[in-house]
Amino acid sequence: MAGLLDGVNQRTQLVGKNRLELLLFRIGVRQRFAINVFKVREVIPCPPLKRVPEAHPHVVGIGNMRGQTIPVIDLARALGYRGIENIEDGFVIITEFNRYVQGFLVTEVDRIINCNWEEIMPPPKGTERGSYMTAVTRFEDELIEIV
Repeated sequence: MAGLLDGVNQRTQLVGKNRLELLLFRIGVRQRFAINVFKVREVIPCPPLKRVPEAHPHVVGIGNMRGQTIPVIDLARALGYRGIENIEDGFVIITEFNRYVQGFLVTEVDRIINCNWEEIMPPPKGTERGSYMTAVTRFEDELIEIV
């Protein structure tokens, strides 16, 4: 229990040190993406999903996750890429934004990295995916898009 509390304490102190943690993932393309860990509730293998008639094209279905029905969005399709083909092999990043809970379907979850806020840059001008991309950063000589 003490180890768990130490981990939580370390993470909450990141804010005071002008740092953040990012969860890196892929959506079936070479490019890596990231999301702020504070917005992530959990990451799970994709559960069985039920299709919803007349749902938004990016919504691949709804799933029951810990007793809560959550819409699952194909993040590849939402970002303008071809949709994820093997849904059952994917992972769902369950997130909470503005008190709304949703899941993002991704193909691979890489790792969590620790960044300095000074390394976070605004998205490039003219980006067509600007509504989803909130920022960019560099990691291992690669540009990481933050959603």
